Amino acid sequence: MTHSALPHSSTSGSPLTRRRLIAIAAMAGGAVLASGRRALADTPVRWQGSALGAQVSVEIHHPDRAQAERLVQVCVQEVRRLEQQFSLYRPDSAICALNRIGVLAAPDADMVALLKAARGFAELTDGAFDPTVQPLWTLYASHFAQERPAPEGPSAERLAEALAKVGYRDLKVSADRIALLRPGAAITLNGIAQGYATDRVVDRLRAAGLTTTLVDMGEIRALGARPDGTPWQVGLADPDQPGVVSETIGLADRAVATTAGAGFRFDPAGRFTHLFDPGTGHSPQRYRSVSVIAPTATEADALSTAFSLLPTSRIRDIVAMRPGIQVHLTDSHGAAMVYGA
Repeated sequence: MTHSALPHSSTSGSPLTRRRLIAIAAMAGGAVLASGRRALADTPVRWQGSALGAQVSVEIHHPDRAQAERLVQVCVQEVRRLEQQFSLYRPDSAICALNRIGVLAAPDADMVALLKAARGFAELTDGAFDPTVQPLWTLYASHFAQERPAPEGPSAERLAEALAKVGYRDLKVSADRIALLRPGAAITLNGIAQGYATDRVVDRLRAAGLTTTLVDMGEIRALGARPDGTPWQVGLADPDQPGVVSETIGLADRAVATTAGAGFRFDPAGRFTHLFDPGTGHSPQRYRSVSVIAPTATEADALSTAFSLLPTSRIRDIVAMRPGIQVHLTDSHGAAMVYGA
């Protein structure tokens, strides 16, 4: 599945990077969040920072600068509030507390909602999406942090020990209590939390009356179309060529998320990435990248992770069951395919 949000460097010395390989194309100034029910302001209000393990930015064009500044702060406050729940970077977050002691009493409503959604996507994808794979991340991070790690990865014994801690069915979620029933179990929400945060920011902006907005909080979601009525143009980055856009798609009232194994590699050869098969503990090499367009960023985020582990036949089956889903993937040989409407 996805890597944890804990700071870590690969053996090649490269810094931790997000698995999302999405670039925004054809937008003046590279704006990440732009609103404009009326004429756009000449000077937008901008904010840039780090949230949920990614570099994020907010840019609002609005004829009323004071209103734009207020909306930027609304977005930032919402993301910081969700970080307090979902971030593995913050030792005082709710998810870190859950991983330390195995139980969370009286959990926040957003934590309950997101974990229930995560379990739902786990069921839908036959367990390919599994929020309990954090022990696998810990195993591989520890192994490749050694001075001379074995290039073939952790031993079979250590892998079996980590896999014994993985299993979403032993994650119990209710409004009163969240519990990890397996000894040593831990969760990561990095395959879904950024999408969820993006959706919550969109909800806040919609409630403020905005009807044309593009939000990038690690995942991208369009609220309406551009001010001129045309779709927002989003470029999907080439996983093998940093900075190169391989395809441009139009978004209006939809979201997109991309997952690629190249987003983070534990070893220089790239045999072990942040994408973990919960059944084997290995990193499959089925696709170079998988992009999912969906009605919400939460759904796009989770499915792009899960589809990276599934054969195309199963992807087609799931797409047929989910209205409004489209998948753009590049297989291991470089062939591009599109499924869905």
